[in-house]
Amino acid sequence: MRRRRHGGGTIWVGIDDTDSPRGGCTTWVLTELLVEARDQAVDVIGEPRLVRLNPNIPWKTRGNAALSVRFGHGVGPTHRIGAAGGRALRAFDRGRPLPADRAEAFREVLWQRVLAGSERGEPGTDPAMVATSRRLPADLYWKAVREVVAVPTVRALLERSGAWWRTQGSDRGLVGAAASIAWGGGHPTWELTSYRTANRLGTVRRVDPLSVIRASRAHPSLFLCHDPRTRRLLVAPHTACPVLFGLRGTRPGPLLRARPAVRSESPDRWVLFRTNQGTGDHLRPWPAGGVGPYQAARFRAEVSALPVALPGGHVRLSVTTRTGRSVVCLAFEPTKTLPRVAARLAPGDRVELWGSRGTDPVIRLEGLRLLALAPRFAPPSPPMCAECRRPTRSLGTARGFRCPTCARRYPPERAVRRGLPPPLPLGEYHPTPSARRHLAPRGPEEVL
Repeated sequence: MRRRRHGGGTIWVGIDDTDSPRGGCTTWVLTELLVEARDQAVDVIGEPRLVRLNPNIPWKTRGNAALSVRFGHGVGPTHRIGAAGGRALRAFDRGRPLPADRAEAFREVLWQRVLAGSERGEPGTDPAMVATSRRLPADLYWKAVREVVAVPTVRALLERSGAWWRTQGSDRGLVGAAASIAWGGGHPTWELTSYRTANRLGTVRRVDPLSVIRASRAHPSLFLCHDPRTRRLLVAPHTACPVLFGLRGTRPGPLLRARPAVRSESPDRWVLFRTNQGTGDHLRPWPAGGVGPYQAARFRAEVSALPVALPGGHVRLSVTTRTGRSVVCLAFEPTKTLPRVAARLAPGDRVELWGSRGTDPVIRLEGLRLLALAPRFAPPSPPMCAECRRPTRSLGTARGFRCPTCARRYPPERAVRRGLPPPLPLGEYHPTPSARRHLAPRGPEEVL
């Protein structure tokens, strides 16, 4: 367990690693902090933040999300960010610092709420909380969303920043808790999450799919609500966590208006989060040294060999980057769209690819864009006889052609080559919505 002190001020609080594969939810724990602040007359400044980090980290739980929120004394008008216990949760755009003694006591209370809401005793559940009067450097966010960040690196940064922190178990949760505070909040999306009542946990969720589809059609800025290919409802999880449903959108207003249109069991609470979902922040340009383990990249290349169909419907694609590096990519069958597109590519096609790797150097495709396709030709056909205007007949491989009427012969190079239309339109292709990662760039086909 760790602790550092700093003076009073508005408080940035980040939390992570409170859930486990068996249950719990860090977003729900943050709603507990919002309720505690409301009950203690401490104000929320700005929007609560749900920050997705590197999706390739092997020890993550589910979507690798960390949460943060800023507290203080609010100034000016408020806006609604949720409800809990039959009472509204509100936030201010601006705020003043808390007195130093009030800030210290409030941090301690929040840490106890974090512990109470964590899945303690579960393997790999090591809750962490960071508090600081200033937002942490943005460089930490970019490293945490694209690389593997060492815990000692974060501890050293927190020491230099004068931050306060607490952990239970390992200190691994410090990385996410601190990185969520470091996110600058630019080009955001939003998620409105509703939560179940305690007595319904473990029972079948009741969310009407048709009402979700109608809500998304009425509000086109919503995305990843339903997968028409697989007929899967994407707003409700299938785990024992307390989330009832979550609506994602590119603007907050339509989410607030869509929420009442979703027919479901009665929720216990709901909160609107500012998020980095759908931004593609985990993707970097192909670095000079190549993509390392657990990293992701976006790069342009040329197809260098015919695609290879693999058992299970997967497709292997070999390409060469603009710097001459050979890269092997895999399009997995669950993405539906990507293996079908990859299988129709040919040497010479120019593409833009994005994807991630694990311990091996193979890139797992998360999307692709067709830039230019090499010409396609139908198999050569016999030429017309210049004298009889009738089709000639082949005499065999490399032996040319002969007219069946006048017996006039033609060399093999007189064979007719006819161009074929491109097999696919140029443009972007994304995985089917149910196979898409939280951070994956959004595609136009997501609007129903």
